[in-house]
Amino acid sequence: MTTHAVIGTGYWGSNHVRVGAELVEAGDIDELVVCDADRERARSTATDYGVDYVTDHTDLDVDTAVVATPSPTHREIATDLLASGIDCLVEKPLALTAADAWAIVDAAEETGATLGVGHIFRYHPALRALQRRVDRGELGRLRYLSTDRYAFRAPRATAGTLHSLAVHDIDIYGWLLGERPDSLYCRLNRHLRPDTDETATVVAEYGETTGVINSSWQVPAFGKRRELVVVGTERAAYIDYLADTELALFDATVVKEGGQLRARDEGKTTYEVDGYEPLRMEVESFIEAARSGESFEASGAVGARAVELLEYAERSDERGETVTVGSVGSRRE
Repeated sequence: MTTHAVIGTGYWGSNHVRVGAELVEAGDIDELVVCDADRERARSTATDYGVDYVTDHTDLDVDTAVVATPSPTHREIATDLLASGIDCLVEKPLALTAADAWAIVDAAEETGATLGVGHIFRYHPALRALQRRVDRGELGRLRYLSTDRYAFRAPRATAGTLHSLAVHDIDIYGWLLGERPDSLYCRLNRHLRPDTDETATVVAEYGETTGVINSSWQVPAFGKRRELVVVGTERAAYIDYLADTELALFDATVVKEGGQLRARDEGKTTYEVDGYEPLRMEVESFIEAARSGESFEASGAVGARAVELLEYAERSDERGETVTVGSVGSRRE
């Protein structure tokens, strides 16, 4: 079967440890090992789940591993593991620079190891249901996408909202549209830490389609808000990401009749989709891809291309202007 490790046992890493323990209990993997540079935290977590632990990732002898450490450490840890032939699922963002992200991809290609990136919203039940409807053409041609990701909290020290929150939507928009944007405009706000953005606003143009991303840790008005609106030529859709199993479709569009424009609104239908835990499905899918040798849906290349787009966004903010997304220096093909 499979021996599996989780590296990093902080907030999100602890969720991975729980999922790993569930997979051991279900007989889907043989063994779980936890790793954390903080010996006491590693020992405490391992004791809670009755598993072994190490404090140095180079001591791991496993088949698969999740890298859930702070983003600045991803390149070193992932390349070490991949060079040893260990299949890796690296939490998003894959890295903080495109150069580091592609270095991780190269390390996987050199040994033939499976590399996946934790773009977990690809496993969100309602979003997967929407993606299938988009592929079937039920919304018509997509014209406008908008996401709000708001919370009120102190900004992280290791990565700002662009890399922590907006990266989700950069990946989601490309997944739904099947393409990369032609241009990006981005505005980052850094009022609390000089090197960490607490608010990121991104406008991405995909031909005739516009995607708007609003991400902030400085909005106390709504509590935690995670919403997506997708508007097509035939229908529109709405997802509250905090309600995993609900997808709302609006049979509404503007039509031209007798030379006049008229808003046609035939109401909203809310669909209840099958529920499951996205993180567990993601990890199960990754382990299966590693066993079979097939590519993981959110592959290393997918993660690296997302980081490339974040660099374009940063460039736009630095210049104060819209930037064209080109292929120079890109390995998107």
